Amino acid sequence: MHPAPSLLIFTTLSGAGLGFLFFLGLGMPAPTGWVAFGYFALAYALAAGGLSASVFHLGHPERALKAFTQWRSSWLSREAWAAVATLTVMALYGAGLVFFGTRLAPLGWLGAALALATVVTTSMIYTQMKAVPRWHTPLTPALFLTIALAGGALFAGESGAARVLLIVALVLQLAWWVRGDRRFAESGTDLGTATGLGDRGRVHSFEPPHTGPNYLLREMVFVVGRRHAMRLRFAAVILMAILPLVLLLPAFGKIGAALAALVHLSGVAVSRWLFFAEAEHVVGLYYGAR
Repeated sequence: MHPAPSLLIFTTLSGAGLGFLFFLGLGMPAPTGWVAFGYFALAYALAAGGLSASVFHLGHPERALKAFTQWRSSWLSREAWAAVATLTVMALYGAGLVFFGTRLAPLGWLGAALALATVVTTSMIYTQMKAVPRWHTPLTPALFLTIALAGGALFAGESGAARVLLIVALVLQLAWWVRGDRRFAESGTDLGTATGLGDRGRVHSFEPPHTGPNYLLREMVFVVGRRHAMRLRFAAVILMAILPLVLLLPAFGKIGAALAALVHLSGVAVSRWLFFAEAEHVVGLYYGAR
């Protein structure tokens, strides 16, 4: 699928911001006063900034509020409600730390749980899509959650937790790629099943259904070369996990920890680009692209 910039910003920044809010909600750390203001300002800039970017991918951004009305059937709508609940609860929790120097632990725990719930709803927007076999796997929400927590731990300065989560995220990312490369073939979907003519023999495409570009070709039939993809995977692994683990070594101190968070974020952006670029939508069968 076409890796739109709005989706890259959305999935990269919001995950890190929500992971950051998760650790703040657990009191890891639990600053007060202006220090707390700085922590929460950064977390909200990441979370709210990323979530806001998703609006620009809508065909009619002015209708974004309608997303809240379909919560019974739409993961996008559930994500919207979960995000608003998270930001509201964490704002109240943060106000206690900033203005009163008081940590309302139950409120923080609720905010942390809501932050994780928001990440899950975001991942389920993609996981539930059977038309994209690469996404339709339990590894997708597991990967989203782990990467969000790893980024949150880095921004929260929780180096111990970050090391463990980075390693887990690395393993899950590699497993997701290995599994994903086989998903389309294992789904059993081909031009025969897509057209319903498979019982008559092998089906071939005589001509493309359109003589020129259209929305489906632009958005759903993006193809990335395997050699190019492998190079980007290598870059994602280095930037997302390996280099941050090196920068977290005691020899690099606080500067290394700060750089680790930024480097990790750049690696997640590369991973997210591949997440969309390598997603083989079954509609591509009609255009001979699968």
